[in-house]
Amino acid sequence: MNEDILLEVKNLTVEFTANKKITQAVKNISFTIKKGESIGIVGESGSGKSVTSLAIMRLIQHPAGKITSGEIWFNSPTLGAVNLLELTTKQMQNDIRGNEIAMIFQEPMTSLNPVYTCGNQVMEAILLHQNVSKAEARKRAIETFDKVHLPFPEIILNKYPHELSGGQKQRVMIAMALACNPVLLIADEPTTALDVTVQAAILEILEELREKYGVSFMFITHDLGVVAEVSDRVMVMYKGNIVEKNDVWDIFNSPQQPYTKGLLACRPRLDFKMKVLPTVSDFMKTDDEGNMIEIKRYLSVGEALMLNLETDDEIEDRKKELTMKKPVLVVEGLCKWFPIKKPFFSRKPQEYIKAVDDVSFNVYPGETLGLVGESGCGKTTLGRLILRLLEPTSGNIFYEGEDILQMKNKDMQLLRKEMQIIFQDPYSSLNPRLTIGNAIMEPMELFGIGRNKQERKDMIINLLEKVSLGSEHFNRYPHEFSGGQRQRICIARALSVNPKFIICDESVSALDVSVQAQVLNLLNDLKEEFHFTNIFISHDLSVIKFLADRMIVMNKGKIEEFGFSEDIYASPSSEYTKNLIKAIPKGELDDIHRNQLRRKEAAAMRKAVF
Repeated sequence: MNEDILLEVKNLTVEFTANKKITQAVKNISFTIKKGESIGIVGESGSGKSVTSLAIMRLIQHPAGKITSGEIWFNSPTLGAVNLLELTTKQMQNDIRGNEIAMIFQEPMTSLNPVYTCGNQVMEAILLHQNVSKAEARKRAIETFDKVHLPFPEIILNKYPHELSGGQKQRVMIAMALACNPVLLIADEPTTALDVTVQAAILEILEELREKYGVSFMFITHDLGVVAEVSDRVMVMYKGNIVEKNDVWDIFNSPQQPYTKGLLACRPRLDFKMKVLPTVSDFMKTDDEGNMIEIKRYLSVGEALMLNLETDDEIEDRKKELTMKKPVLVVEGLCKWFPIKKPFFSRKPQEYIKAVDDVSFNVYPGETLGLVGESGCGKTTLGRLILRLLEPTSGNIFYEGEDILQMKNKDMQLLRKEMQIIFQDPYSSLNPRLTIGNAIMEPMELFGIGRNKQERKDMIINLLEKVSLGSEHFNRYPHEFSGGQRQRICIARALSVNPKFIICDESVSALDVSVQAQVLNLLNDLKEEFHFTNIFISHDLSVIKFLADRMIVMNKGKIEEFGFSEDIYASPSSEYTKNLIKAIPKGELDDIHRNQLRRKEAAAMRKAVF
């Protein structure tokens, strides 16, 4: 095995068996990772990205899943060149897994044990693999927390996972992975659900670890903008196959495969406004098994983008048409303060967390108003206040001239028919015991829509077809659908009562970029057909740029900026907004070239030192 190669995967095949049906999740793939190199693996859900990483870690569970063929060679600092598939379980546990190859999982809250402090969980990894005392393990845990820039490491050492923010929990996961100084770090979607500023901080930490310590990375994601920031080479996976692999510059500058072109084109853009987002299906046609059978419509990414641009005149006409209307929603001085619990005998004045603090704005009929900001800025709280799912501390909310806050429960229930919400997590929004047909029918029965069950069923099937599903899905349960399909089901359920106003709360944040493009296009099409008004809550500013007519930027419960999306992106007045825009991974060629030069310089410096 070449001494410059850290990991070499040869002809790897992984199969899963369910209901006596065998599915090949990974199909005879081969690739290498050099020492000090970062390789990005991209593709949609089900492409085989995570299964590949689990196979390397020997975490594929029998009998449902098994590695049927292949070799995984690893240049171990302690064992030398070894085939990981030939090691015993004890060797993998004691020598390799967590010690020389570590993994950062996608969701830190489900990966961290809620009954142990963060310090205990990191110390456990150190004590398991390193011959050190408990005091030394504690010291190393604090040093590792400091390495990943966690504030007040000694305090966080004694905190439980639920006491930390999403970005802090992700840093704890990185610290746990780094605790034993691994030579290879596998990061599986570590920034997918994070704010752009927190994501930027995490990516900066990972880049610093590679440049300072020479750690190799396998970075798994569906976000090509993130890949451009962190990777030297890129491997594109589709249906268990590697369809393209190349230097990151070549992938972004001249992608060869239709699937890669589709992934690049369907990312929302910041530099111009698009009417419709291109999707993977615009570049290729597939059969029922998902195999490409025909190259379609667009031949290049540039062609796909240029044919979907909204002109300056069209943008100005849209602005004028919008502001000529009378607002459908008016919010005045809205506040929501949560009291902080204090000691019983304390004489200090009551303190509050000001989740929403003196917020005022209006929404025009047919408008999509974007609501953006970091986690904890008050976006979701504001959305729930508008629907009176939370009661405000003070302020006024007028919907079509009526004061919502003065309505009685009976009137509010009738208003729920007109004002709907689509939540962030579609799986937790659907009852796992109800078929999706019954889940959509439930609100229709409540509000008396349709004369009988058969008529309601026909209406539901019509809705399912509008969201690219069909009658065959009516009697299926939520677990039988992908994340993108479940989100479409939630959209169909919201539309089933013919609402005039819909709030979408982070409803595309966890979707693949290709599925996200389909859902965003769908929302625009349905808005035109059903004539509803929309508030779209997101931490992704590129999504808001594509979808929203106007946008509100929130920070610490207050409005930082409010105006037309194009104007705010072109010349943000707030430093906070500038930082949000700056933090978005853009995947531009100049940035890729700059990153490549910096990494080469860092590698040369490490080589000179060692």
